[in-house]
Amino acid sequence: MWWRLRQREFESQKGEGNRRAMKRIVASGRIPGLLAFHRGMPVGWCSLAPREEFVRLEHSRILKPVDDRPVWSVVCFFVSKDYRRRGVSGRLLEAAVRYVKRRGGKIVEGYAVEPKKVRMPDLFAYHGLSCVFRDAGFKEVARRSPSRPIMRLSVGR
Repeated sequence: MWWRLRQREFESQKGEGNRRAMKRIVASGRIPGLLAFHRGMPVGWCSLAPREEFVRLEHSRILKPVDDRPVWSVVCFFVSKDYRRRGVSGRLLEAAVRYVKRRGGKIVEGYAVEPKKVRMPDLFAYHGLSCVFRDAGFKEVARRSPSRPIMRLSVGR
């Protein structure tokens, strides 16, 4: 819920309140993201939606809009510890692209992290690594911070 709410609102309903807010999104029929499964067990998550659903993006000086084109945003990933470094994020990103295309979206945008060191703590990689986006065909379209490229992939005409 962090990306979907202003700081004050997120903090005021921290914990159970944010869980209830996510359940309301799901109950409404909106799909807040995609899950990855291995042998019937969930092992990963990717949060995506049209950019306007992510209030925090609108108020970020680093991740502010590149232009006025409508985009779908991939804002974060979570991969279970036992499944990290096994390609789950890449598979989730590929699934996200297919999902957006099926819904008529034209552009998928991600807000990757580009590590300054060879090894980055997992905690700081939740935005997705730039190499994962590049491997999926995304191109850098803006960079307002040395370690945070904005990546895009056109999926429709």
